[in-house]
Amino acid sequence: MLRTHTCGELNMAHAGLEVTLSGWLQRSRDMGGLTFIDLRDRYGITQLVFNLEVNSQLCMEARKLGREFVISATGKVAERSNKNPKLPTGDIEILVGSITILNVSKTPPFTIEDNTDGGEELRMKYRYLDLRRTVNRKNLELRHRMAIETRNYLNNQRFLEIETPYMIKSTPEGARDFVVPSRMNPGQFYALPQSPQTFKQLLMVAGFDRYFQIVRCFRDEDLRADRQPEFTQIDCEMAFVTQEDILDTFEGLAKHLFKSVLNINMGDFPRISYDEAMTRYGSDKPDIRFGMTFTELNDLMKGKNFKVFDDAELVVGINAAGCSEYSRKQLDELTEFVKKPQVGASGLVYIKYGLDGVAKSSVDKFYSPEELMTILGKFNASPGDLILILAGKEEKTQIALGTLRLEMGKRMKLVQPGDFKPLWVVDFPLLEWDDETRRFYAKHHPFTSPKPEDIALLDTDARSVRANAYDLVINGTEIGGGSIRIHNKDLQKKMFSVLGFTDEEAVDQFGFLMNAFEYGAPPHGGIAFGFDRWATIFGGGDSIRDYIAFPKNNSGRDVMIDSPSTIKEEQLKELQIRLVK
Repeated sequence: MLRTHTCGELNMAHAGLEVTLSGWLQRSRDMGGLTFIDLRDRYGITQLVFNLEVNSQLCMEARKLGREFVISATGKVAERSNKNPKLPTGDIEILVGSITILNVSKTPPFTIEDNTDGGEELRMKYRYLDLRRTVNRKNLELRHRMAIETRNYLNNQRFLEIETPYMIKSTPEGARDFVVPSRMNPGQFYALPQSPQTFKQLLMVAGFDRYFQIVRCFRDEDLRADRQPEFTQIDCEMAFVTQEDILDTFEGLAKHLFKSVLNINMGDFPRISYDEAMTRYGSDKPDIRFGMTFTELNDLMKGKNFKVFDDAELVVGINAAGCSEYSRKQLDELTEFVKKPQVGASGLVYIKYGLDGVAKSSVDKFYSPEELMTILGKFNASPGDLILILAGKEEKTQIALGTLRLEMGKRMKLVQPGDFKPLWVVDFPLLEWDDETRRFYAKHHPFTSPKPEDIALLDTDARSVRANAYDLVINGTEIGGGSIRIHNKDLQKKMFSVLGFTDEEAVDQFGFLMNAFEYGAPPHGGIAFGFDRWATIFGGGDSIRDYIAFPKNNSGRDVMIDSPSTIKEEQLKELQIRLVK
């Protein structure tokens, strides 16, 4: 064998034992008559010692080894004189008797250390080297544990893991599809699945009442820190269930992962409606690790001849407790922040509640001191607090203030590492109207069932129809979402009609599903979790790229293998594709 032990398992209990270790040379140090080498493998680091007086030739050979050489070393385990408490193997070292060079290495383009000197683009180009770093190994180990525990929990709940196709039919709803040309069917294309949605519903029709899959999905959309063109879902569906059954089952999954992976016991998750989430937090994925909830001010601040407020649908604010000493420069920075295009507010109004008990405002000439004190009272403000106020169209203003709330949470250091606050958001709108195309789109997807009591509103007030839908949110990130599905052909046909599908378009796109509903489709519903996002939350990371073995960059490129790339003219001819220049 090329090794008897790994580089992470030896300790004083092995003292005197002759062992063989194999791995990569992380660093070497020449100290007079001694040479020390840190040997690294997936499991850890062990110090090797070469003594010039004991074996001068071996010591000189060791001094010629370069960083990331792959070597095998045989020697005796001994107690280490200068112990390293930061390493599990820090109490011992190997007194090496022989070494074998298994492979040489070029000098890496960056150091293989936790605090590396390589930039992100360089590390992604050499991702196979970057993955040798401990931080990335731990990220993938976390992901592995989460996958194993997910399977364990769902298996114990009688779910079956069933694979669904990767080459399917393109649909017009949702994000853009990645398409795959068919050589055997010229001019026709497969699409890579954005999710296995229709297939898991068909599995319910087929009688497999509890399905799951840890599955790769694909969306051709612009990228952010929490998005990749290919990503992984924990995809689940259940038959003969209500919304309550699904929330209980998958809250159980979340609690199981918190306990088995992080050793955290979680209590019951709170539930709030979409309307409440928007009204109190300005987000359908609120971060409830801190308060600073919204206070509406229409009744107190409109009608005072301040045109910005008088013309607004909504005047609303938050209390940044203890921030009344913010300087003019800091307040100007906040004003510029809310005026950024991605936030979209036209300006910011503030009220300072001084430590002296005096209220001062950026709109003093419109409001008397007594009126300002009344406004402060509505926030239950104390001396030292700062009130920040936005106004405008209702939804736009809510979202902008929600973004400002998160920014203040960061600046005020209200969020502590390792603090997890999950919640369910329920009762989403079924539909959202697009002014540009003058039509409704499904808030989740076109198979989401309306609340039974709202079905009649599809004909009279479609904007008011609530969905039988739910999202799991952890620390302001949507981890997963799902719904009770439509299982009745007539209701599904009605839904397609509201979404602007002609009968022909509905049959062309989803005729197979509607036909299946005629053969005894059971009531069913499900949920899908963003596995990459969930791993990132558990790991305390900022980007899902750090929890994916081989991610794409912000342009959707794999810079390691240089993909996407052109293909040969012969392949294009086989596919009967002609590129337009």
